[in-house]
Amino acid sequence: MEIITEDIKNEILQRIGEKRYNHTLRVMKTAVELARNFGIDEEKAQIAGYLHDCAKIKNKEELLKEAEIYNLNLTEDMKRAPQIIHGYLGAKIANKRYHIDDIEILSAIESHTTGKDNMSDLDKIIFLADYIEPMRNFDGVEEARKLSKINLDEAMLFSLNNTIEFLCSKDEYIALDTIKARNYILEILK
Repeated sequence: MEIITEDIKNEILQRIGEKRYNHTLRVMKTAVELARNFGIDEEKAQIAGYLHDCAKIKNKEELLKEAEIYNLNLTEDMKRAPQIIHGYLGAKIANKRYHIDDIEILSAIESHTTGKDNMSDLDKIIFLADYIEPMRNFDGVEEARKLSKINLDEAMLFSLNNTIEFLCSKDEYIALDTIKARNYILEILK
């Protein structure tokens, strides 16, 4: 894949750190496996998986500075749940810094944390690859892994429900896009 030059690798590694970079490589591999299993473009899955966390900046001030540089208008959801900013910012960085202009890839990067209404199969693959990559360890991950091998929509519904239940149990803010994603998938499965 042409996008992973040594310069880009080093830049992303410096921005997100080694632990997050290793996660990125696992997500990329998982995304390619899912794409192959469901007949989705493997190269797009590889690129989106590789760049999905390219804006995962731990320092909040630095994250907000990057958002300003890339003209990302922070929504109320982003202000209340700043952990979702990196998906939206990542799509902008992928486009401007790494010259990715494929709308499907950018959409998958943007929505990999929250999901969204009208998700494409590539959107679902990147969301799920991030959710189930091999080092993830939380209640429900094995069920999500099992479902992701059988049916993307069933895996998405389970994963979104599990995420919403977890956020509710912690009294955390839930982004509207996550609710929309869940309802969209629910409608598909009816």
